Amino acid sequence: MSLIPNTILFVKEQLKIAEGGHDWFHIERVYKNAQVIAAAEDCDLEVVTLAALLHDIADSKFHNGDETIGPKVAQAFLEANQVLPDTVDHVIAIIENISFKGGNFDQQFHSKELAIVQDADRLDAIGAIGIARTFNYGGFKNRALYDPEIKPNLSQTKEEYKKNEAPTINHFYEKLLLLSDKMNTETGKKMAKKRHDFMVHFLAQFYAEWEGKE
Repeated sequence: MSLIPNTILFVKEQLKIAEGGHDWFHIERVYKNAQVIAAAEDCDLEVVTLAALLHDIADSKFHNGDETIGPKVAQAFLEANQVLPDTVDHVIAIIENISFKGGNFDQQFHSKELAIVQDADRLDAIGAIGIARTFNYGGFKNRALYDPEIKPNLSQTKEEYKKNEAPTINHFYEKLLLLSDKMNTETGKKMAKKRHDFMVHFLAQFYAEWEGKE
């Protein structure tokens, strides 16, 4: 079996009992987004594809905050499949640098391929899918929907962001609404605008219903 189909099977097996916002279908959507963005860019499509498929193979949120597990699992898989060392290194660097992490993460690695996969992943965090994923994860963590007394924290450190247990609505201000301005590629920026606007309209409707003013 060729590398990409084998990678898909591996990821599906690894994530078969994953939380709904970080399961195979999340990976598949990021993979599709990455293919769309990559079509307009001069890039290494194999690196983009492998990184998109493996970027959440062991999300630190579900491993006690350990950010080393995902890269280790991905590297072991790639090396077992005789992927060229330079490709392995590039994919692992993307996995290590893709996350938002409160917006206060000093990204140590840059490449066109990282920019593409990062945009693809961020697109899945916004819009209708992003809203669904956010409330799914909030329910998974038993968080309140909204508490007017708990204000969003826009100056969190990386560690504060990882440990944040605020109501789900706060996450829109602490991450989701910030992503549109952080897109790397022109294609990603265009795709993000519509999704961003959808979230703005959703929040307006949410608050209107909350206050009984719809």
